Amino acid sequence: MSTLVIRGGNPISGIHVVPGNKNAALPMLAAALLATEPVTLTNLPHIADVCVMIEGLRALGAKVTYDSKAHTAYIDARRLRKEAEIPAEICSKIRTSFLFVAPALARQGKIRLRAAPGGDSIGRRRLDTHVMGFEALGAKTSFWKNGACTVIAKKLHGAYFMLDEASVMATENLLMLAASIEDETTFYNTACEPHVQNLCEMLIQMGATIEGVGTNRLVIRGVKKLKGGTFRVGSDTIEAASYMVAALVTRGALTLENVEPQDMTVLAPVFKKFGVRWTIDGTTLRLPAKQNLRTAYDLGAAIPKIEDGPWPMTPSDLLSVLIVLATQTRGTELFFEKMFESRLYFVDHLIGMGAKIVQCDPHRAVVTGPTILQGSIVSSPDIRAGMALIIAALCAKGETRILNAQSIDRGYESIEEHLKALGADIYRIQ
Repeated sequence: MSTLVIRGGNPISGIHVVPGNKNAALPMLAAALLATEPVTLTNLPHIADVCVMIEGLRALGAKVTYDSKAHTAYIDARRLRKEAEIPAEICSKIRTSFLFVAPALARQGKIRLRAAPGGDSIGRRRLDTHVMGFEALGAKTSFWKNGACTVIAKKLHGAYFMLDEASVMATENLLMLAASIEDETTFYNTACEPHVQNLCEMLIQMGATIEGVGTNRLVIRGVKKLKGGTFRVGSDTIEAASYMVAALVTRGALTLENVEPQDMTVLAPVFKKFGVRWTIDGTTLRLPAKQNLRTAYDLGAAIPKIEDGPWPMTPSDLLSVLIVLATQTRGTELFFEKMFESRLYFVDHLIGMGAKIVQCDPHRAVVTGPTILQGSIVSSPDIRAGMALIIAALCAKGETRILNAQSIDRGYESIEEHLKALGADIYRIQ
């Protein structure tokens, strides 16, 4: 357990290099198991979730050399253990432990997960779409009361399958399995987030054919043996946006390097609702200081609604930090979290710090700003809410202590070191 101690009031200014995308790195690590040759992954973020996925790779018998300073992992999965099994302690730490199912089915025909997948408690997170997709491709899943499961590949084959929700992780799992089947598979209602596209690009370089990348319809022609190679993890747009918000609420000027220009263009409309402006030159984003944060009301001076949804709508992972931005913006916004019923519960901490927020129900909150936040003792319930609380603390008066800070380490690399380099008064107590 650890606690972050933050004294607010310092502008967040300077240059920040955006690391690799957490949500791309984890499925790409799992996909390395599909290769019959060594795989090198570059631009890996050094975060807790990456370390847990590497534990999972080793549990299955892969040889992994991980250089955290170089942000590179070398994975040799040519000789895996005969019995594919993920221990309970790994399953319970991370939801993406379920992404080992597809590669294990492709390589070994069977896998057992000793516990239910863990991860953030932001609401119900179904596995139904994965299971239905596996069944459509010829696999069978058995569950036990403790959440453990066994998945067995009877006879894998291509299929036409429509996902009952545009689940990112289910899309990734089914993509990996279809890429290893010598047949044609068509998926409808697939997720098309940048990290899903990153995985598609990796699978294509490994030898599969995938049509429709970036859309909600994917046609996959798999191959019996997928090749190895060197693959780069894309940049983390959510981290880039989080650091931007930290600079905005503290009135600082920030330069972000290694951004994905297309992804930031998709996020531009939601930031315009707060009056935010920036410029992009290649992969460098420049955010001017002391911006006039003001709500852009809808026609008729109606309160704007900021809602999440599948890409290219506003990512659910970004909603928590945008709520903090709203507390420092002149005007009122309605936030509508449609995807997870527990995502907004952290706003109680912001209310305790002085924010003017009315939580209408588990999915909606009305925020009016600007308000002066006061330091407090709070607890991080999940990765994204934890980052939002850090941002609130950076612009608050006095000292804030954020308990359960290790939850933030699952998604943000060396958070206090990077913020300290940008001017924050922050340190950690173990």
